[in-house]
Amino acid sequence: MTAGTLADAPAKARARRLWPTLAPALALIALAVAGPLLAAHPLDAPVYAPYATAADGGPLGGDQLGRDVLSRLLHGGTVLIGSAALVSVLVTLAGVVIGCFAVLHPALGRAVERAADVSILLPPVLGIMLIALAWPGGGRWAVIGAAIVLGTPYAVRIVAAAAAPLAGAGYVEAALARGESLRHIALREILPNLRSTVAALFGLRFVEAVYVISMAAFLQIGPQPPAADWALMIRENAPGILLNPWAVLAPSLAIAVLAISVNLACTSLAPRSVRKAVTTS
Repeated sequence: MTAGTLADAPAKARARRLWPTLAPALALIALAVAGPLLAAHPLDAPVYAPYATAADGGPLGGDQLGRDVLSRLLHGGTVLIGSAALVSVLVTLAGVVIGCFAVLHPALGRAVERAADVSILLPPVLGIMLIALAWPGGGRWAVIGAAIVLGTPYAVRIVAAAAAPLAGAGYVEAALARGESLRHIALREILPNLRSTVAALFGLRFVEAVYVISMAAFLQIGPQPPAADWALMIRENAPGILLNPWAVLAPSLAIAVLAISVNLACTSLAPRSVRKAVTTS
């Protein structure tokens, strides 16, 4: 067995773990993107009796106004997935940049730690309501802004805690002795060793973003009727769950499968072991 074969073995093992967990999320994302084209009925046009069952109407029946549940489900995922992806990318990026620099600059690290400790104490629901009240016309963008503001301190603490042991490693001290800049050390010496942490953090932030945005929509902060938002569909159809359970179960399962699948895929993508970075300059 060659050295190249040994090096490819972990990557192949990660690929085998990745695809079974990522497939449901990719299928949901594909359906969310192509959903409006596949919907058989208009978004807000009643086509069945209110709370019609699957036997009386379409595959998933009708909602409280007789609108096709499957068509609204196909329309409702694009904005939620896009919003959660935007929040998770920005929060992870901010956490990585600030966390890596915080462990190399003691004064910045102390300031970040104290600010993060205070921010983490603020409950997400209260934070969303405060930002929504301060920005009444913000709609979904106010919720996205609240999710970014509330999620960044947690991400910074996670990255800083993972990067702190690396800041005292020999190769980092050697880079400092060579007179390398903090940006070079953070991006070339520390960040490559945080791949598993960053992958896991992105998965957790995506799940948290889905939770926060869905919770806000359930409270009617952000999307408003007759928008076809998955969380809004749960709230609107909850009174008739005994008449047509699929009007509530279908969007609930879509949110759960999306969040769990992305989180498991990010965990599978992360390397099992942390490798030491090697730089030549």
